[in-house]
Amino acid sequence: MKQANKLLKTLTLFLSWLPFVNTTVQAETLQVGQVAPRFELKTQTGALFNLASRQQQGWTVLYFYPKADTPGCTKQACAFRDSIQLIRNQNADVFGISTDSVESLQAFQQKYHLNFTLLSDPDALATEAYGVKMPVVKYAKRRTFILDPDLVVRKIDDDVDPAQDAQRVADALKQLQSAP
Repeated sequence: MKQANKLLKTLTLFLSWLPFVNTTVQAETLQVGQVAPRFELKTQTGALFNLASRQQQGWTVLYFYPKADTPGCTKQACAFRDSIQLIRNQNADVFGISTDSVESLQAFQQKYHLNFTLLSDPDALATEAYGVKMPVVKYAKRRTFILDPDLVVRKIDDDVDPAQDAQRVADALKQLQSAP
């Protein structure tokens, strides 16, 4: 009887904690060589962007960042702005993705004169599909993906330095495009 009471108390304690347990299944970690998860998101202008439209349109750089107009994210966006021609000269285009609203992204784009597309993922669906959703909060981890023209992941940078990301992407594109 004593053991049954102890078991009952333990079970009750366990069950009382269940509502606080995060039962969301994290997306499987995306690997180099896999086809990139497809998504459709709104741009900073409210237009729909479908990743599938990039197929055979050159290389695609997707960089996920936590929040627009914060110090690190601004530094990273401005670095891409300043290096965009170097990247586009390598037949690639850049898309910044965050869970910010379209309105926030539009203000961010205008404030810093960003010359590439920002994508709004307010429900964190793409963020989760790419395995970069932060636990507990809806923000994205800072991570950069380079996709080839077939939308296959060719490089993942999960140790992103906001100030150096654009240059590292340009260097990686050169290396990837010169590989046999």
